[in-house]
Amino acid sequence: MKSSLIEGRALTLRVVLCIVASIALMMTDYRFSYLETVRTYLLSLVYPIQYIVDLPVKASQWLSMSVASRIQLLEENARLQDENLRLQVILQKFHALENEKERLQQLLGSSVEVGERVQIAEILAVDLAPSKRKILINRGKSDDVFLDQPVIDAMGVMGQVIRVSAFSSIVMLITDPGHELPVQVVRTGLRTVAKGMGTVNRLSLLYIPNIGLNMSIKVGDLIVTSGFGKKFPKGYPVATVIEVIPDIGKPYAQVQSIPKAALERNREVLLLWKKNSH
Repeated sequence: MKSSLIEGRALTLRVVLCIVASIALMMTDYRFSYLETVRTYLLSLVYPIQYIVDLPVKASQWLSMSVASRIQLLEENARLQDENLRLQVILQKFHALENEKERLQQLLGSSVEVGERVQIAEILAVDLAPSKRKILINRGKSDDVFLDQPVIDAMGVMGQVIRVSAFSSIVMLITDPGHELPVQVVRTGLRTVAKGMGTVNRLSLLYIPNIGLNMSIKVGDLIVTSGFGKKFPKGYPVATVIEVIPDIGKPYAQVQSIPKAALERNREVLLLWKKNSH
């Protein structure tokens, strides 16, 4: 019993001495920093262990960030591709609108130059029968359209109305084999008739005599409406001569021309009223 009491007091004394020593060391280190070097070495020894312990956590964070960044980049790339596609579509529509605007300005510009009353009409259909050159437009009696009314575009004569209904009309193009148009050579004043050949872009010029052929007409001459026949006003461009061939066995030469109007490419045309009509 006595020995146990002695051991307990010795243990308490040791604890008190350790506490006092610890406090003394802490105060001494606080004032004089004696243990700074020791702590530095201890931190250097512990750092690799801390790094190894922390490595899985950092690896997991890096992997998560990499995956998230890749997913974000893929989503951003997909979004940019979609936006680029939409912008391309918008740009195509813009170009189409620009072309439409330019085409309409040309049509209206041609009407201002000639001074006659005109109205824009849209082409609804094209006759697909062989050798026929006819179109259907979206103007009719309700728009004051009349038979034999001239039809032009920004470049020249296209044809004339041959059938009229309430809200639409049929136009025979000048290249139709049934169409004949009195014309005149601008350079020489020679009068002739431009007849359709049933092909896409050709006119035959009739009744041009072989005698004095080189003086009366040649390749490159501009052909315009002569005003004869009282259907087309005088001076509208019709065609340009592309071939002049004398025919010894016949009184007249073979002369072909190419129309000025964009007969097979137009989407709109101009209906023409003479100044003293309607």
